[in-house]
Amino acid sequence: MTQAYPTIRLKPNAEARAIRHGFPWVYDNELVTDRRTRKLEAGSLAVLEDNERKPLGLVTVNPNSRIIARMLDRDTETAIDQAWFTARLQRAYSHRARLYDQPFYRLVHAEADGLPGVVIDRFGDVAVVQPNAAWADVRFAELAQALVDVTSMTTVIKNGTGRARTLEGLEEVTEVTLGTAPDAPIPVPMNGATYMADVMGGQKTGLFYDQRPNHAFAAQLANGGRVLDVFSHVGGFGLAMLAGGATSALAVDGSAPALDLAAQGAAASGFGDRFATRKGDAFATLEALAEEGEQFDVVICDPPAFAPSKKALDAGLRAYERVARLATPLVKEGGYIGLCSCSHAADLAKFRGACTRGIGRAGRTGQLIYTGYAGPDHPLLPQLAETGYLKALFYRV
Repeated sequence: MTQAYPTIRLKPNAEARAIRHGFPWVYDNELVTDRRTRKLEAGSLAVLEDNERKPLGLVTVNPNSRIIARMLDRDTETAIDQAWFTARLQRAYSHRARLYDQPFYRLVHAEADGLPGVVIDRFGDVAVVQPNAAWADVRFAELAQALVDVTSMTTVIKNGTGRARTLEGLEEVTEVTLGTAPDAPIPVPMNGATYMADVMGGQKTGLFYDQRPNHAFAAQLANGGRVLDVFSHVGGFGLAMLAGGATSALAVDGSAPALDLAAQGAAASGFGDRFATRKGDAFATLEALAEEGEQFDVVICDPPAFAPSKKALDAGLRAYERVARLATPLVKEGGYIGLCSCSHAADLAKFRGACTRGIGRAGRTGQLIYTGYAGPDHPLLPQLAETGYLKALFYRV
């Protein structure tokens, strides 16, 4: 049966070709935003047409957002119902089930998995869902039920927090929508270590799965060495390097709860006696460690997004350069430094340039030995650069 969707139309100068070739977003300055379009409710559905009124696909609309339309399906008569959600989730699930023998991974990576703005991380029988676009908020009940049907998970947590929801004009809320909230952090086995994920009160969904392959690479460098993990969160790199044979790891972070979870993870992994934490501002702590004459075989810096937007790019690149400049003196001769960025606005070339300048400004030279990205449970949509946000660079100093 034909669906009675309203229509919206691109302006003549909009890039319809990019949308035909897979770009999933329409910005507000590319759309004819007449009174009828402005009256569409946030999260409603519409058929997107080019300026010649040829259909491009079925989109979700949010007149309150800079990204005013997001592509859902190329079939303009598709019903966005329980069966549609089930099909999308089954496709995402079958990919992860092939990759991982344990149920700990990113199950849905937004646009790259055909669910715009939706992030789902899996922690055993618990799913943490971030509906970062209005349409997913409106249809959350259908999404949650389809998730349970496909995966047999027993608990679904809605984590409606963060910058993306603010940009969509959505309220912040964290709640259990199906099942029961865990009464303790969830142990997550990864790269030979055990991590503790606070899925109700931790940062983002409680754990960052994206760095998994980069943790594994760092572990190869750490055997028999002292390591420093700055911006450690719940011990990401430090715990993996201890599992790889490091003699000791010092985790630095500004969050006491995150460091406590890291220490719990070290204890659960069986190397609590080789793990230490230091709470404080990362920049100040790097300077203090240098004054104390400390040096390490491997130093990792995995900061939050210093360049979350194009407007913040220049300041962000200066911050990445400063991290490299302050961290490099702490690396022993012939040791290694790992520098990471989760800022999609800072592309690989710009980030690499900032890191290399920082190493040079520290009076050292570095061989670039490894460039890493997010793991395969974070697929990249080639037409959308934002899905390929993570970069990890390792230098031998």
